[in-house]
Amino acid sequence: MSAAAVERPHEDRPLIAEANRIMDRLPGYRVEIIGGQIIVSPPPDGPHGEALTDLVLPFAASGLHGTDSKVIQGTGLWLPTGTEDYAIPDLSVVDADYRDQYVENNCYDPVCFRLVLEVTSSNYRTDLRDKVKAYAAAKIPVYVIIDRKHQRLHVLTNPTGDDYESHWPHSPGEMVTLPKSIGADVTLDVAEILKAGQPKID
Repeated sequence: MSAAAVERPHEDRPLIAEANRIMDRLPGYRVEIIGGQIIVSPPPDGPHGEALTDLVLPFAASGLHGTDSKVIQGTGLWLPTGTEDYAIPDLSVVDADYRDQYVENNCYDPVCFRLVLEVTSSNYRTDLRDKVKAYAAAKIPVYVIIDRKHQRLHVLTNPTGDDYESHWPHSPGEMVTLPKSIGADVTLDVAEILKAGQPKID
């Protein structure tokens, strides 16, 4: 169970206002604010979605989408790195009472997040660098990256400052069991997930 939500002053939010205008103009694009910078990501390709669906299944099968926690795609995470910063992870495991942790702009307090996961696209550097710092600063206990460009699955744990003390890259052929701190045993087949996420090569 998570702590009480932090009250935030209702003041002008120029970056969020601009981010919301961009979303209105570019339906399907993901717009985030990280480090005071607006980041716009194009709609993901089919293999990205396929890999994400293949990832949801073991999380749900483990019981994480139940009475104590929920498995959610594309929900906003309020970040402590700036007054308007927020990210939208591809997949999150959150406490079941996450709705009590609403902050603003469809975002929730990081205190209720047990794990965030990103499947990389063309903007893979954001997931591998900027979001590592942002999620560590938010004290997200587990950050998983499906790095489709470099064919690796990364598991980052033990956030300290703006980095993670533990960062383990895994290659195809490995089976990765995620930390039990997320609330259940979840084992991922690196080769299967990366295969699902591979675009067709002409």
